[in-house]
Amino acid sequence: MKPTDLFDLTGKVALVTGGSSGIGRMAAEGLVAAGARVLITSRKVDACEAVAAELNGMDYTGSAEGFGSDVSTEEGVDALVAEVNKRTEKLHILMNNAGRTWGAAMGEHPYEAWDKLLRLNVTGMFHLTQQLLPLLKSASTPDDPARVVNVGSVMGDIPKGTRTYSYAVSKGAVHHMTRVLSNDLAPEGITVNAIAPGPFVSKMTAFAIGTEEGQAKSAQGVPLGRVGRPEDIAGALLYLCGKGGSYVSGAILPLSGGMQSNAPGSLFNEDL
Repeated sequence: MKPTDLFDLTGKVALVTGGSSGIGRMAAEGLVAAGARVLITSRKVDACEAVAAELNGMDYTGSAEGFGSDVSTEEGVDALVAEVNKRTEKLHILMNNAGRTWGAAMGEHPYEAWDKLLRLNVTGMFHLTQQLLPLLKSASTPDDPARVVNVGSVMGDIPKGTRTYSYAVSKGAVHHMTRVLSNDLAPEGITVNAIAPGPFVSKMTAFAIGTEEGQAKSAQGVPLGRVGRPEDIAGALLYLCGKGGSYVSGAILPLSGGMQSNAPGSLFNEDL
């Protein structure tokens, strides 16, 4: 086997929610570059179409299609599932990336933030996966399972964040939902894994790391000393979705430069 065969996605169909920007956009490009036909969707129709056109204009072996959706409501999930069914009879890869965040100080975090965050980040993710199971099962073979990749966060594993209480809790729920779904769906020929990114430059994180100064400041809290790059996301997706990742399910893959296991100081505070 050639090393490149481990990450070749030629002939695969993928759906990336929230794929017009940020981590979704990074993943979509990686999948297209590996030969997949990628359906890119988010609430911003124009942005999805623009990203698809941009990727199709590059020297990649795959292709992209962009269209609108909203997975924060039951009606939106139903509409997205109907649209995907119009476009394909099989779905080899589902990347549940659509999400939102909210930051407010303790004592000021609004009640509606919890409902709004959980409805999209958790409820929408579950119901979209559930409704797309027939397409995922159709794509699965004994040697090549269908893949679900959920986007969690390092904040779902460790209590760090910028007053993002509802966001952090929602990502912790995503991580456990990943394990629960893996337990139920692996016997059906569908792997379910999650990535847990640390700081990556995106519209969601622009308030903190949208500048070089902000990135340098954030990097001080990352053991590897930098914020994430597009190739970090693309590489993880190609591993989880290619032949090399066909035996992995129920994993929460940390993409945080070591933040998930960083414990400053010593247990007994001795000088080392």
